[in-house]
This record gives sequence, structure tokens and C-alpha cells, in this order.
Amino acid sequence: MTLIAGREAATTTLPGHPLEPLAPEELSAASALLRADDRFPADARFVFLELAEPPKDVVATWTPGTGWDRRAAAVLRSPGLRATFEATVSLSGGEVVSWRHVEGVQPPMTAEEFMACEDVVRADPDWQAAMRARGVEDFSLVMLDPWASGYTGPDDHPSGRRLARPLTFVRSKPDDNGYARPVEGLVVTVDMDTMTVVDVADHGIVPLPPQPGNYLPEMLAEPGNVGGFPAVREPMKPISITQPEGPSFTVEGHAVEWGPWRLRIGFTPREGLVLHDVGYVDKGVLRPVLYRASLSEMFVPYGDPRPTHWNKNVFDEGEYGLGWLANPLELGCDCLGEIRYFDGYVNDQDGEPVRIGNAVCMHEEDASIGWKHTDFRTGRAEVRRNRRLVVSMIATVGNYDYGFYWNLYLDGSIEFEVKLTGILSTGALPVGEDPVWGTTIAPGLMAPNHEHYFSVRLDMAVDGPRNNLFEVDSVSDPAGPENPYGNAWRTRKRQLTSESEAQRLPDPLAGRSWLVSSADTESALGARPSYKIEPGPYTAPLWQQGSEQAERGGFATRQLWATPYDPAQRFAAGDYVAQNPGPDGLVAYTADDRSLVDSDLVVWYTVGAHHVVRPEDWPVMPVTKVGFHLKPFGFFDGNPMLDLPAEGGHCAPTVAGGCGDSCTCGH
Repeated sequence: MTLIAGREAATTTLPGHPLEPLAPEELSAASALLRADDRFPADARFVFLELAEPPKDVVATWTPGTGWDRRAAAVLRSPGLRATFEATVSLSGGEVVSWRHVEGVQPPMTAEEFMACEDVVRADPDWQAAMRARGVEDFSLVMLDPWASGYTGPDDHPSGRRLARPLTFVRSKPDDNGYARPVEGLVVTVDMDTMTVVDVADHGIVPLPPQPGNYLPEMLAEPGNVGGFPAVREPMKPISITQPEGPSFTVEGHAVEWGPWRLRIGFTPREGLVLHDVGYVDKGVLRPVLYRASLSEMFVPYGDPRPTHWNKNVFDEGEYGLGWLANPLELGCDCLGEIRYFDGYVNDQDGEPVRIGNAVCMHEEDASIGWKHTDFRTGRAEVRRNRRLVVSMIATVGNYDYGFYWNLYLDGSIEFEVKLTGILSTGALPVGEDPVWGTTIAPGLMAPNHEHYFSVRLDMAVDGPRNNLFEVDSVSDPAGPENPYGNAWRTRKRQLTSESEAQRLPDPLAGRSWLVSSADTESALGARPSYKIEPGPYTAPLWQQGSEQAERGGFATRQLWATPYDPAQRFAAGDYVAQNPGPDGLVAYTADDRSLVDSDLVVWYTVGAHHVVRPEDWPVMPVTKVGFHLKPFGFFDGNPMLDLPAEGGHCAPTVAGGCGDSCTCGH
């Protein structure tokens, strides 16, 4: 038995680290304890059940072989009471240690609600009448996507009904791409607590688009299909990626060692993939970089004011949850190479474990040259190849598919990358009419302008728990005695000392970046070791102030935010996003304008994808990539890859005309 706080624990074993995700048997044990509690409503459904991460000081002081209080956190919904509850279970002590009724909120949509919406709407007579008016009689071929309700006015307030607003599409046959035939102007409202249709609003009939938009290989050559492909093209010669000696990483539980990097893999039903305790071994010393990194929210506001589209402003993480939407990944399709998979475990609405096999993929990739120089006098070339460790997951949220990738490089840099693909959210219009707020992608079919905003929460730990934040711009020196030739420029570094100062927008013309610096250590050059946030794409939201999008999606108005660490502040749009009128999340977190000086610093970075749709995005969108980099800036004393050995194998001729016995080119 393991002893916790001087008493015998209720469980016989603990996992190998306090940050290990809950195992299936722990999920079952936690749900059983909750169901046995007198406060548990008879009709309560489990929304999320996950690890309650221990406090930072517990993790920092833990050593192998010692115990801790292993806990699980639950979000519950009682349809009969129209109430949401939060509870915490001590798995070590075998008891429910906290229970709270959270008033006036709606939790994310559950899997069972997601699936039930379709049947409920299909059976509704008003919806059926609207479909018959459009010439649709076979309701079995109708698709209904259960979009979150948004917040359209006081009737949507989260203290009242629990709502969804499904959108309707029509297949011409099973396996047909229904998104090719959206039902324009039909908006349905469903009460998910009672599972009843409460409103069917029909804003007028628009003919269904006439052309199929199929992408399955057996359907490409069907008459009238988009693109007019006669057949699947001839395959290209295969690319084979092999590592005869196996990968360079080692895994124990969810702990990973790869080259100089050390990290832990986490997984939650809301965030999906999480990285913990990310550090770099520098000449034998493990130096921390990140305590925790995750996607804290993703927000997709649409720019079309027509009835079917204006309310599309979905928060895919806060209104659904990315973890339970994660794909089981397949070797050779989603991931290529020598792969290590991690299963993800989420809960069903009875609180029992659901396995998502291969939810997280990890592999290493060649990343081109890491550094090179050719001495033109001697002809000797020295080159070292870089590699990256790729940790990824893919989630399907209705029509869109999103790949999330954390790439760790041997030079100490970290890249976060989102790959957007899947199927556009479509609308119908009369054939020949040009859309005002989008792009025609097929006859009678359009896709609205929209944006994707991803808030990445970076709990920084650059060389330790206390960090500072700086903004760095490159500026020209004014003409004068110090700049007599007019060519001088320098960097201007300004500390962002408070939450209000740290609400920043990009300035690519000034080469703007941000530095997270250690408050306690110095480099050999007398500077503060730092990591540089090198910005990626971002476009400011184009909504008007006072709009639903502006009130609910405040985090998207800045590319950078920063807060002092607070374990209760995890999500950029707030804990409970569904039907939340806003403002919440980062807008509320930063209202007190707390100091960031020498703080346990959390940086929130907004990745933006500005999507003016192309016809080439239909019927399945080629991958678009957005992201940003974290790069060491004075963190190391020099190039951290200088000690990399040259890779063996073939060597190309040098500029001097031959390799010779001293070849170190590393090809």
C-alpha cells in the first residue's frame, strides 16, 4: 500500500508521476465514487472527467517512490435540474473532497447530445414541413450538424435552456458529401436538456445546389462531380522512411527523452494534447523551458450576416472539447515513419472510460541542415543535419479537421503548428449569383469568409519559475552625428510590466518579437537567458464592437496576452463558453491589471488563420498551416548544436573537387 499524508491510500498503486493522465481504472473509480455520493443527482451526466493536476509545488518536490493525493476533476450536468456541477475526487483517499453547483453556466456539448440532436430534429413536424417545401422527402439522407447555439439574445442566457442550433444538409445517397447541398435559411433550435425542438425558423427557400461535391475515390468520376476527374491518377513512386536501429527517443509511461529534450505527454478531454515539464539538457544540466503548454481555445467567427451564417462563431474547445473529438491515427496515413503512439482516454456520459487508440502520434523527422559552412580557401565543408521531434494529434470538429503539432528541434527551438483541412462550412445561393461575403465554390454553392483563432497557453519556466516579459522592435536611428551615413538601426527592448501593457499586437514592419527571460539566472555573457516568441500569421478581427463575436471572443483581439500564474485560469474564453454572452476569459482575467515583474508567467499567444475561401478549397481543403516559434535567445552560450556528430553515409564532392579522407559533410 502507498501512504498518503500519513494514512493508507484507497488505491494500491499510484502511477509513475503526478502528471500521468488518468488511467481507465481511475476514471471508473472516480465515477463510482461520485455516483455513490448523496449529492449526485439521479439523472446527472458526466461531461468531462480528467486528472486534477496537483499544485506546482507538489510536482516540483515529488521524488520517485513518494506518494501524493491523486485526484480527479469532474464536470456534471443534470438535465432535470437544469444544473451544472463541479466535483473533485480523491482517488488516494477514496472520497469526494469537493462539490459545487456552478450557477448560470452551460458546459460543453456531450457526445450523446451531439448524436441525439440529429434524430430529434428529423422527427420534428415543423422541420419536416420546411424540408418538404424544398422538395426533400427522404429524411434518412439528411445530415444535421449540431452547432453550438452561440448567444443571440437574452433567451439564450446560460441560466435558462441548454441550446444547440443544428444546420441542415442533404445527401443524394449514402456516403455522398452532404455539405455540397446546404439547406439555406433554415435555423433549428434544440433544447438539449429536454431533447426537444423549441423553434424552427424558415427565412425563405433557396434551391439546393445542383452539383455533387464528392471526394471519395470511387465517386470522383461520377457525372457532374466537381473537378471532372476521369479517374484517380497513377500513383507516384513510394517514399520509404526507415530507422533500422529504431527511433532516438525513449518512453517511460508518458515521459519522453529525445536527444537533449525531456518532456511529458498529457491528454485531457477538453484540450486534447498537452505538454508538461519541457526542458533541454545543456552540457549535462537539465534546464526548464515550459511547465505546461496546450491549446486553450479555438474560435471560428464567420463574416456573413445572412440568417443561416451570422451566428456561426463557434468555440470548438469550450463548446465541444477537442480531446473526445480526437482521431485514432493510422500509420502511413496520418503519421509516417517510426511511430510511437499514445492512447487517449476520455469519459462517456456514465463516467466510464472510452479509449481513443493512437490519439497522439510521436515521431522524429529529418529537418534539413542545422548548420553549415564551407571554407572557400580549403574547400572543406562542415554541415550538420537538424532533426525535430513531432508530437501531434488530429481532431475532427464537424466539417473541419485540425492537426495540432508540437515540433521540438535540436537547436533548442519549439514550433507550434496547426494544419487546417476538412470541408468548408457552406451556404446556398441562386445559381449565377455572386456572394457578397464569401466565394462561389460550385454552381449555387458558396463558402463564407471566416477566421480561425487559436489561443496557445504557455506556462513559461525559462531557467526557472520566475520570468519577465519584454517586447523587442527594430528601429532606425535618426539622422545625426550618431548616424552620419543614414544606415544605423538598433533594437528597442521594453519590459511589459503589467497585464494591460502585455496586451499586444504584431508589427512585422518593426520585426516585433517578444522575449521571456529568466529573473534569476545569468548567461556567460552577463545577460538574462531568454526564449524569443517569433510571431506567425495574425489578422485582427473584422467584426464590429458590440457584436456577439466581439463580446464573446475578446482574446482574439490581441496576438499576445500575459498573466501571472493562477491555476483557476486555464482557458482563453473562460471555463464555460456555451451560451456565455461574454466578456470572459482573458478579458476578465486581466481586469485587475496584475504585475508581471519577476512572476510565474503565463503567456497566451493567438495564432490566426484569415480564410478568404478559394474554389481550390472545395470539396476537401488542402492543408493550410499557421503557427509560431519559440527560439532560444541568449539561453545558450553559443550554437547548442555545435557538438552534434556528423551523420554517416554518402558524401558529395566539395568545391575543391573531392571528399578525401577527412569528409565530415554528414550526407
